[in-house]
Amino acid sequence: MKTSDLIGLSRHRIGIDGAGVTTLIAFHECPLDCKYCLNPQALSSKGVWKKFTPKELYNIVKKDDLYFRATGGGVTFGGGEPLLSCKEILHFHKLCQDEGKRWKFNIETSLNVPGIFAEVLVGLVNHWIVDIKDMNPEIYKSYTDKDNKFVIDNLKFLIEHKAKITVRVPLIPNFNTESDVEKSVQTLQCLGITDIERFTYIIKTH
Repeated sequence: MKTSDLIGLSRHRIGIDGAGVTTLIAFHECPLDCKYCLNPQALSSKGVWKKFTPKELYNIVKKDDLYFRATGGGVTFGGGEPLLSCKEILHFHKLCQDEGKRWKFNIETSLNVPGIFAEVLVGLVNHWIVDIKDMNPEIYKSYTDKDNKFVIDNLKFLIEHKAKITVRVPLIPNFNTESDVEKSVQTLQCLGITDIERFTYIIKTH
């Protein structure tokens, strides 16, 4: 059975990445090269914390089944970019279904992947938490070194399928401004997004 490379696994999280008590499963690998990467270990060949099969992950996560059921919580997949591990997530979900578990599935994603990755998961993810960076293509590329076409296409796809979406719009020092953030928010609202979180990246200096 194929293993997943993880950069971390965090249990008993409350109010951080989804409703109720959650367990965060953070996958290695990311398609972006963000200038202020929050999880640089996801890009490093030495950043793999541990390898797990979906079954091994399930056996760890199920220890908190009582917390999930009592609080309406579940599992949050992050990274890195969890959509790159969509096959492993599908396998994990099947194990949950086979065991009668009805945990919530959340995913923290940049959405910068080919559409098929989002399409195969849209029916089982309860909450999509999207870090949009900036809706302006030039600002996005200057920060991530990538185009944002996949991001916008996938976002429209999720909207069309009435997915529950929270979009996080950061103020990124030296890359965008309060005005840019406001323009991104307005663009998202025009698309039909109502749950929008603004925040500022805290840049560590050494």
